[in-house]
Amino acid sequence: QVQLVESGGGLAQPGGSLRLSCAASGSIRAIDVMGWYRQEPGKQREVVATITDGGSTRYADSVKGRFTISRDNAKKMVYLQMSNLKPEDTAVYYCYADIATGWLTRDDYWGQGTQVTVSS
Repeated sequence: QVQLVESGGGLAQPGGSLRLSCAASGSIRAIDVMGWYRQEPGKQREVVATITDGGSTRYADSVKGRFTISRDNAKKMVYLQMSNLKPEDTAVYYCYADIATGWLTRDDYWGQGTQVTVSS
């Protein structure tokens, strides 16, 4: 019943910005780590940024200083503000969340993905 839905992807110019959003819904007791991953065709999915329930963040070296991850625990949402975009950022971006649905039950959940294309 738990679902993650991303939005905000699209086309941007090099040096431009996009803001991705992800909303979690369903029978949720608690959400631990949330994050954003991306995947180019023919390549493995890679982590972009993560954020704990307490707000601690980590970033891939390739996006440090350009991307900012944040979350709103009350709204059960996570965001990725992407600035100074580069063509190398082009990928499908996936929302991730480690969600507890019961006292002793938790699992990894993924969104459907949203395309980000950076091109002149």
